[in-house]
Amino acid sequence: QGKFTLLRDTRTDGSFLVHHFLSFYLRAGCKVCFVALLQSFSHYNIVAQKLGISLTAAKERGQLVFLEGLKSCLDLLFGEEEEQSGHPSPLQFISESTSNLKALFDFVRTSLTPADSDSWKGPVLLVDDLSVLLSLGAAPVAVLDFIHYCRVVVCSQLKGNIVVLVHSNEDSEDEENELVVNSLCHHSDLILWVEGLATGFCKDVHGQIKIIRRVSLELTAEQDLVQIYQYKIQDKNVTFFARGLSAAVL
Repeated sequence: QGKFTLLRDTRTDGSFLVHHFLSFYLRAGCKVCFVALLQSFSHYNIVAQKLGISLTAAKERGQLVFLEGLKSCLDLLFGEEEEQSGHPSPLQFISESTSNLKALFDFVRTSLTPADSDSWKGPVLLVDDLSVLLSLGAAPVAVLDFIHYCRVVVCSQLKGNIVVLVHSNEDSEDEENELVVNSLCHHSDLILWVEGLATGFCKDVHGQIKIIRRVSLELTAEQDLVQIYQYKIQDKNVTFFARGLSAAVL
């Protein structure tokens, strides 16, 4: 509880981790606020069904609060967005001159603040993918402020967890995105860094994952714990193995 987990991918797609955490927290009985900026609800629902979870059922029973970013963006741009119960759209900053993410933060806080009748185990904020906010015109400082306030409310006050996916490419010239990624790395309790293979595509090894446990955050003067595995994504699960020990090699 109270942990901030950063999912970072470079030269590959790390969205399989998002699907894992989404199904994991729903199965554990947590209240989940999912800010989905990358794919539609039906996409996440189809993958979740393969993992044995129904997002539609989770929404109906109030366990899952889903923000479909793609639809909200289009509605805002074409003026079809209707204010819900007097509240502005969470992505209101798109149609404003200032990149203020306060409306999005208010949406997260309202969604995860427990009501008296709630019996969920703990609140979870899941964001896929934070880099999209920069593409929509939000300033890096606004994005970092948004995450900071979410950490204060979700992690510190409500004793919940935050899981955020960001894309990164060390060779890119997108300085704003790299600034956000590097800043988040310094504040994360756990970093799951998925990378494509440096040698290129392989049928039996889809990439490697670096698991960094930020022990140094606890001010114990210890080094961060780093583990590196390779993985292969299958239809309903992911296989992990030590580097060089895939089934194809052995």
